[in-house]
Amino acid sequence: MLKRTITRLFDTQSQAESAIRELEALGIPVHNLSIVAGRSSAERTRAFAREHENDDDTAEGAGKGAATGGIIGGGAGLLAGLGLLVIPGIGPVVAAGWLASMAVGAVAGAVAGGATGGLLGALNDAGVSEGDAHVYAEGVRRGGTLVSARVEEADVGSVEAALSRQSGNDAVARGAVYREEGWTSSDEKTAPQVDQAAPRV
Repeated sequence: MLKRTITRLFDTQSQAESAIRELEALGIPVHNLSIVAGRSSAERTRAFAREHENDDDTAEGAGKGAATGGIIGGGAGLLAGLGLLVIPGIGPVVAAGWLASMAVGAVAGAVAGGATGGLLGALNDAGVSEGDAHVYAEGVRRGGTLVSARVEEADVGSVEAALSRQSGNDAVARGAVYREEGWTSSDEKTAPQVDQAAPRV
């Protein structure tokens, strides 16, 4: 039974891609992995998806499905299923996996029920605390890339170590940086902004 959601924010798309590959190598099932890349990472991510879209028929179908909200990981791995979608308050992202699907669903649920939607709602539903969810959503708004893994308790240590090796930032460390700049919380009703100081890929 899955117990924990481990999430980290990456400054570059290449770091996030390496993290996904390492998690797959650890044996984390592709359906328990997710990646959401903000605007500054989007073009490189789309290029990566195009390179791998013909790896097999499943990957090609996954790439097409992503554009309509059916975000899944193809048989060639999670990164082969990358596609473009729009998340309110964040704007266009390139994403694959369960978190992206939840974000699309959370938007619909929020419209119907007046609750928090989008990426914040999806992270909350996945068990990420509200404070951490705000930090991660802000990171994506600024052009960062989010990697999330749903894992069993026994795998938590190895997954956290793998994400750290690839320079993943947790919400505590990144939130402290944002708060020093005067940031308080992520507002999905405002227009997205790209952090000009974020490393480019």
